[in-house]
Amino acid sequence: MLNLLKTHFGFDRFLPLQEEIIRWVLAGKDALVLMPTGGGKSLCYQLPALMMPGLTLVISPLIALMKDQVDSLKANGIPAEFINSTLSYAAINKIQRQAQAEGIKILYAAPERLILPEFQHFLKKIKVSLMAIDESHCISEWGHDFRPDYRNLKMLRDIFPEVPALALTATATQKVREDIISQLSLDQAKIFISSFNRPNLAYTVLPKKDSYDQLIELLRRHQNEAAIIYCFSRKDTEHLAADLRNEGFKALSYHAGLEGEARRTNQEKFIRDEVQIIVATIAFGMGIDKPDVRLVIHYSLPKSIEGYYQETGRAGRDGLPSQCVLFYSYADSIKQQYFIRQIEDETERKNTYRKLEQMVEYCELATCRRHHLLSYFGEDDQPEKCQGCDVCLSTEEEFDATKISQKIISAIIRTGGRFGLGYIIDVLRGAKNKKILERDHHKLSVYGIVNDFSKEDLRHIISQLISRKLIIKGGDEYPILELSPRGRDFLKQREKICLPKLKSSVQSPQPSEALATEYDMELFEKLRLLRKKIADEKRVPPFVVFGDLALRQMALYLPQSEEKFSRISGVGEEKLKQYGQVFTEVIQTYARENNLREKDIPVKRSATPRRLSHLGPTYQETKKLLLKKKSIEEMARMRSLSVGTIAAHIEKLVRSGEKIDLGYLRPPVEKFKEIKAAFQKIGGTALSPVREMLGGQVSYEELRIARLLIKS
Repeated sequence: MLNLLKTHFGFDRFLPLQEEIIRWVLAGKDALVLMPTGGGKSLCYQLPALMMPGLTLVISPLIALMKDQVDSLKANGIPAEFINSTLSYAAINKIQRQAQAEGIKILYAAPERLILPEFQHFLKKIKVSLMAIDESHCISEWGHDFRPDYRNLKMLRDIFPEVPALALTATATQKVREDIISQLSLDQAKIFISSFNRPNLAYTVLPKKDSYDQLIELLRRHQNEAAIIYCFSRKDTEHLAADLRNEGFKALSYHAGLEGEARRTNQEKFIRDEVQIIVATIAFGMGIDKPDVRLVIHYSLPKSIEGYYQETGRAGRDGLPSQCVLFYSYADSIKQQYFIRQIEDETERKNTYRKLEQMVEYCELATCRRHHLLSYFGEDDQPEKCQGCDVCLSTEEEFDATKISQKIISAIIRTGGRFGLGYIIDVLRGAKNKKILERDHHKLSVYGIVNDFSKEDLRHIISQLISRKLIIKGGDEYPILELSPRGRDFLKQREKICLPKLKSSVQSPQPSEALATEYDMELFEKLRLLRKKIADEKRVPPFVVFGDLALRQMALYLPQSEEKFSRISGVGEEKLKQYGQVFTEVIQTYARENNLREKDIPVKRSATPRRLSHLGPTYQETKKLLLKKKSIEEMARMRSLSVGTIAAHIEKLVRSGEKIDLGYLRPPVEKFKEIKAAFQKIGGTALSPVREMLGGQVSYEELRIARLLIKS
């Protein structure tokens, strides 16, 4: 197994659960696999396919996903094909003849094809050793992405009663899991549940205020990196994509209303790095195998936690640091409630309301977002602080919320504990709406007693009081606010309470970093251009040639021989044969021109980058030179590294708690004052706007050091 893993996929060891699942499948047993996006689900059927006789049949929901996976498999020297509606009758016939002659190891097909008698007839003629059902949550009406065609999968068990079935999904609640097992007759299946935690993703929720300006700032921070922006409606996607193009970004829209050809073209341009930004409805993404999406933005409120988790899961599939930002406004939930009220089936309507409420609750959290997400999927044993979401890393000030909390609670009591959040806010702010006047609530002592907080502020405060159990949210379609026993005690005993202020701007946490700052960025860009050129020639997406992780490792270790190059993550025999020489030539030339040396590559690597639990020898070398009071330029020269890499080392050392005197690196007094004033003016820690403000006269390295000194 390990030999095949290295030869075909270029990895030296398995990710968690992969080997266990593969052994189970090779023993001919059914399994249900829950594994987050980027966790390596595909390998759980792709590797057994190489070890089993006959063919592995994979049911996959979207055409683009099939094509990307088949391209990747072929690039790794594995005979694979797909059958779907994009192929001509002659092309399908040719593939079916290949399959009958046992010339294909993995065959992808869409679920709707199973109802075609001719396809059923074809299946009965081939030797199928394994059935894999990808995105298996689509079979459940309780899931967030139910597809009726998936119910056709029952007939696979009739055609192949003895063949093991492997159902795979990244998102499934307990109810959905039970439904998958029932629908696919997986009664004897073993359930493998990997952690839903994606440590390389950072989660942020921001108030939807000046959101366009904040969006532009985010996209500029991620210049030239792939981003997906999710919007509520088709019209929103088109307008926003046009606005972004006017700002100079390469952006296209994607939604179900576009003509098929336009959808395919836009998706293809994004996958092939010809466009950096896709603005989409939720119709986009499930069929995308692009591993290097660095930013997923929800510009509108998602409909459910499951949908949100799956959509954010499209970021950082290669394991490298990526960000997930959600712009939240309660007005978005009001908009969705209008559409939910149109649902005629009462059970479905209530279920949809409940999912929306859970999403609102997530947005209004005052506790760790990652912990909340993982608890939702049944992982309650995770730390309550992740240091990778905006709540955990918040440095927002608190304010004395005692008086405003007393006013809110009094308003709930005076109105009888029978009204929802919006009504209570209207009473407190003195709104002259018809219902308040009809009920004589304008005569209450609490009417109009709040004029120093906006509606959004009050929503935020009430959410905090709910999370602290002072207020209870009851009811179903029309939730009401009631006072809890804890709330009564708070009022009676005149307790003091402090709450965090509402965030007002982009202050996204940085996800856990690995290979994020060490590699040579100039060489990485050269390798990226080479990858794009090869990909265009072969008419495949760039990640099919190599993923970003492989390029970062090349730009870090500078491998200049076949043996060293073969140690890079993702380099198997086929890719070594095809690309080894051309990539090592570029690395050799760059190393020679910049007087750089090849570095040792650990033989054993994870398929995804490690989180640095302690700082390795390269940082310790920089630390020794810092203690000797060497300048950044001297350190760079002595270590044959760029000044940017040295500056990044210093930041990492300080962040990890190392006590180092950086005073000797401080810019001259007047310059330092200017830098400090610029940071204060922009109100954040981003380097580019500060450098711009200073007319580009200060280097990024000086800004990084100044930023550290300002913080200390």
